[in-house]
Amino acid sequence: MRDTPITAAASGPDPLLSLMQLTDSALPTGAFSQSLGFETYMQRGQIHDEGSFAEWLQMFADQQLTYTDALAIRLVYAAREVEEVVDLDELATVQALPQQVRDGGITMGRRLLSIGAASYPGPWTLHCAAEVEAGRMQGHQAVVWGVLARELGLGQDTAVAAHVQATATSLTQNAVRGIPLGQSAGQRIIRAAQDWTRRAVEVSRGLEREDLGAIAPGLEIAQMHHERQRARLFMS
Repeated sequence: MRDTPITAAASGPDPLLSLMQLTDSALPTGAFSQSLGFETYMQRGQIHDEGSFAEWLQMFADQQLTYTDALAIRLVYAAREVEEVVDLDELATVQALPQQVRDGGITMGRRLLSIGAASYPGPWTLHCAAEVEAGRMQGHQAVVWGVLARELGLGQDTAVAAHVQATATSLTQNAVRGIPLGQSAGQRIIRAAQDWTRRAVEVSRGLEREDLGAIAPGLEIAQMHHERQRARLFMS
C-alpha cells in the first residue's frame, strides 16, 4: 500500500481533542532533549531524587514559566492584530538570556508551528509560519502555542494551564530518564504539578507586559552554566 497523506476532515477541529494532540508529550517537537537547566543542578548534586527534582520543578514553574511562557500566552490573547504577535515573539525570544534555553525554545516552537500550520491552518497561524519562513519571526514556543490555542477557540486560562502542565510533564519524563527516577515517582510529581500549574494561571492573570522575563537570576545562571558542562545528556 502507498503511504497516502490523510486529508483534513470537512468538519472543524474539536478544541479539546486538538489541545490533547498539541500538548501531548509524544508530539515531535524535541522536548525530550531539553532539561531547561535541571541537568546543571544534577551535576552539582542538588537534584538527585524525587523530592529534590520536585522542589526544582516547583521553583521553575513559579519563578520562570509564570513570568515567561504563561504571560506570553496571555499577551497573544490580548493582541488586536497579528503584527503585535510578531513583535511579541521577538520580545519573548530576547528575554531568554541563556542561549541553550533560547535556542531550545525556538526549535520546539518552530516544530509546533509546522505541525499546527499543517493540521490547524488558521490565518494567524499561517501568517506566523510565513514570517518564520521569511526570517522575520523566531517562533518562540509559548507565542506559537498562544496563537494556535487562540485560533482553536480555547479559553485563555485553559491555554496557559495546558502549556504549563505539558512543560512540567515533559521535564518530569526527562528527569525519569536522567536522574533516574521510577515511573511511579514521575507520576506523583506530575500530579503535584497541577497545583503549581494552577498557581501559574492565577499569578499570570495579574501580570503586565513589563513583567515579561522577570526571572530569578540564579536559575538563569545555572541554565547558562549548562553549556560548559563536560558531559551532557540534554541540549539545555
